Amino acid sequence: MIHQLIFAAPKPGMTVEEFQRYWVEVHAVQYAAKIPQIRKYMIDTTFDAGVDLGNGDPKWQGVAEIWLRPEEQIASLQTEEFLQGARLDEPNWAAFWQTLVLDTDAHELKSGPALFKGQNWVKLMILVKRKEGVSLEDFRNYSLHQHGELGLKLPGLRRYIQGHTVDGWYGIGEPTLDAAYQLWFDDVEALRDALESPEYKQLTEDFEAFVNTRYVHRLVTREHWILGPEAR
Repeated sequence: MIHQLIFAAPKPGMTVEEFQRYWVEVHAVQYAAKIPQIRKYMIDTTFDAGVDLGNGDPKWQGVAEIWLRPEEQIASLQTEEFLQGARLDEPNWAAFWQTLVLDTDAHELKSGPALFKGQNWVKLMILVKRKEGVSLEDFRNYSLHQHGELGLKLPGLRRYIQGHTVDGWYGIGEPTLDAAYQLWFDDVEALRDALESPEYKQLTEDFEAFVNTRYVHRLVTREHWILGPEAR
């Protein structure tokens, strides 16, 4: 399945808390979840974990994660539920001009325990763009292997997924991002321990080898399953 990530920020005049609550409790349930082609659906909301992520103010305060079959993606955008529901509702809560959509192929480097609704893990998302002069093939290979091995050494890591932008996006231009890394920890304390570890220092220094460090974005989030974790 395509693992689609939708990054969003609150519309002007709406607080982050209002934005996140509306997305999770209203938009996701009343509109987006009704699109029949969506197989699984989760909202990640950002929060202040009291850690320095090194990237200033985040560009987005939430991420929708949607799983759908490739052959059904276009159909999902033509449904009444999308056109007359989710799409029309977006300006009520999101700064839609800042919304970023990314279709990815998910590569599970560490599977972790079974998923269930109500899990309270903390998730670090790292968004990256490859360095100029690095081919897409070399980027993906380095990311999955050399860089991936460094990520697996982080203390307290529970799950680890690298989502690489699907090939089709490169046929229409250069995507904003080439990959989104997702790393799960038991709680904020475990995340802090990981971020202060020599393993994390080595991981971030490794970005110099293949990533344009000007465009690295980091988000700390909690998950809210709307549909799932089992596919409908």
